[in-house]
Amino acid sequence: MDRRKFLKRMGLAALGSAVAGGTYPFLEARWCRVTRRTIALPNLPPPFRGTTVALLADVHHGPFVPLAYVRHIVELTNALRPDIVALAGDYVHRSASYIAPAIGELGKLTATLGRFAVRGNHDNWESVRLSRAALAAAKIPDLNNRGIWLERRGARLRVCGVGDLWTDRQYLGAALGDATERDAVLLLSHNPDFVETLRDPRVGLVLSGHTHGGQVVVPGYGAPIVPSRYGQKYLYGLVQGPCARVFVTRGVGTVTPPVRFLCRPEIVLITLV
Repeated sequence: MDRRKFLKRMGLAALGSAVAGGTYPFLEARWCRVTRRTIALPNLPPPFRGTTVALLADVHHGPFVPLAYVRHIVELTNALRPDIVALAGDYVHRSASYIAPAIGELGKLTATLGRFAVRGNHDNWESVRLSRAALAAAKIPDLNNRGIWLERRGARLRVCGVGDLWTDRQYLGAALGDATERDAVLLLSHNPDFVETLRDPRVGLVLSGHTHGGQVVVPGYGAPIVPSRYGQKYLYGLVQGPCARVFVTRGVGTVTPPVRFLCRPEIVLITLV
């Protein structure tokens, strides 16, 4: 091979690498995976041990997340056959016109013990009224500042939620109801920063989203942008707060910029023990 051909091929290889590198973050944003975790829930009664919870957050149907992708997420989740589906908010992005289609597709999720949701800041920004109406139409209980008892063979499990920390109020007492310190309590809160305010020992485990895992993670540094007052603390995973633990998912969608890097979107299947 002469020098000219060699340089041409090297140039094409370099160009291909640059294009691939520039394209990859957009591809990763649609490369959803299933993450499996086993997490202890204090006071979990024997009939509920082994209960599976599919945690989905930050769907963000909108200009960057098409409805076809939302359908794909629903299909992946249903294939897991979860006992509970927990929807931790932010179903849309940028326009109220996306609310009904997004939540309509999420209404096709199936779970043996039920599907439950709280609203996120984007849902409230776009339209609280339409978000509530869409959840009602999809027959998904809206657990903003309320809770439900699940019963199995004489035992009970409290599933409850609070309003978004940025755009709503949080009435924990209303969410917990008549739960005692001997009960198992699973709390949905879109924003994991809420855990910093928790001092009620009845809350056993909090499920959250909101931070997206940063969407872009720089090796050796972390995520440059995290929508949290506490830096990287509530970026991702199981985190111990002042009084309770919270599991923070990376979420399944994206917001501007519509990319992910070293932070694949995920559906989390949690087994409670």
